[in-house]
Amino acid sequence: MVEFKKDYYIGISIAILIIILDIIFLYRTRWFFPVIGVAVTIGWFQIWYDVFTTQKEHREYEGRFLDFVRNFTSALKSGMPVSKAIAHAADNDYGPLSKHVRKLANQVEWSIPLHRALVIFSKATKSDVIKRSVSTVIEAEQSGGNIEDVLESITVSLIEIKKIKETRRASIHNQVLQSYIIFFVFLIVMVIIQNLLLPYIANLGSPGEGGFGGAAIEAIEGMQISATVSFDSFPEFIDSLGGWFVSLQGVFLMLALIQGLFAGLIIGKLSEGEVSAGFKHSLVLMSIAFFIMTLMQG
Repeated sequence: MVEFKKDYYIGISIAILIIILDIIFLYRTRWFFPVIGVAVTIGWFQIWYDVFTTQKEHREYEGRFLDFVRNFTSALKSGMPVSKAIAHAADNDYGPLSKHVRKLANQVEWSIPLHRALVIFSKATKSDVIKRSVSTVIEAEQSGGNIEDVLESITVSLIEIKKIKETRRASIHNQVLQSYIIFFVFLIVMVIIQNLLLPYIANLGSPGEGGFGGAAIEAIEGMQISATVSFDSFPEFIDSLGGWFVSLQGVFLMLALIQGLFAGLIIGKLSEGEVSAGFKHSLVLMSIAFFIMTLMQG
């Protein structure tokens, strides 16, 4: 998660302005709802981008932490005390982790206890791997164990974890790509059924007596294929919105949005091992589904 920034108000303000202009100039046109989808996307895009970059930065922490542990271990083996070894290791570049490592070195230099500085360091990175490694180092330091041996074992385990994650990421890359392709094929099928098949069946006329085909045509004729949402007044808006939800176009749009939501969650689970990581994929897929379905419904 990221903190809400004042810069986000810029995107939200632009989105609100687009929606107002859309209501004024594009109301009752086929572009009305698609433009609303574009406005909402502009409103959340910067937040989504910051979440994505923050997660990417946190993933880089683990690889850079491995480099820090190696440099720290080498400094300890050369005979440096722990505080000097951390300060020496902090002189190197660790990418996005550098700021946390320098903060750790400064805290140790200011005579803050090592275990407390390490706990602050691990919490700041928000990485489970780093937290587990730091807790192991703290236990070794408090129990009087050999920190060098502990750091070497941590280095080996971090290398193995890195290899496993890289292998897993490479193996599921094709599955993630297939999930996106399947979703777009689903959208194409929905558009074809909505714009070609249902109007054709509805225009077949009275089916006459019986049969499954006749019952299906009667059911489609009994439902409203499309409905218009009115913004003339609030009661009319609520009334027309309810009618739109039970129309075939409303049902098809809801199906596409639901498919986008759960497809994104599954992609997140496959790619990063966490369902919560799939919300960013869900947001993208649902935005694409809303734009395409509403544009085709126009």
